[in-house]
Amino acid sequence: MDHTGPWTVEDVLALPEDRTTRYELLGESLVMSPAPGVRHQRASFRLHVILDAAAGAPVEVLEAINVSLPSGLVVSDLVVTDAGATAQDTVSVDADAVQLVVELVSPGNKTMDRKFKPLLYAEAAIPHFWRLEFDPAPRLIVSELRAGRYVETTTALAGTTTRINTPFAVDIDPAGLARQ
Repeated sequence: MDHTGPWTVEDVLALPEDRTTRYELLGESLVMSPAPGVRHQRASFRLHVILDAAAGAPVEVLEAINVSLPSGLVVSDLVVTDAGATAQDTVSVDADAVQLVVELVSPGNKTMDRKFKPLLYAEAAIPHFWRLEFDPAPRLIVSELRAGRYVETTTALAGTTTRINTPFAVDIDPAGLARQ
């Protein structure tokens, strides 16, 4: 990769597709992280199916999609977006259309998923943020945006079905998301 100077969204989107690496733009810096592993992909797929069934229209659930933020471009593990925002076949979704973003914490991306991305999502005023932790046991931390920052409202623990009411009602037991 030969690049001089600060990175732009256009520069990142012009990079060739690479299934082994995710490219994100934080400010003017390119951040590369390894592609997620099997457990992550399994849980992402299952959570996608659950969200899609619970959400209904007029939203769309998307996996591993670029989200354009005021301070960059990130690849979110899952987003629930307004259906109208996906009418065109684009490579990214604008944060204004995102109702919920979900990050699945990966071993190579813990700090990004737990600290940096929530700050960026809050700055972009995305109303709901969920984080799926895998270790020591799967748990889903549900947060809502209040006064410009995320506040944890629910923690769904493995082995217990938990009802989450916003942005739509869904019953979930995190234990089933990553099981083989």
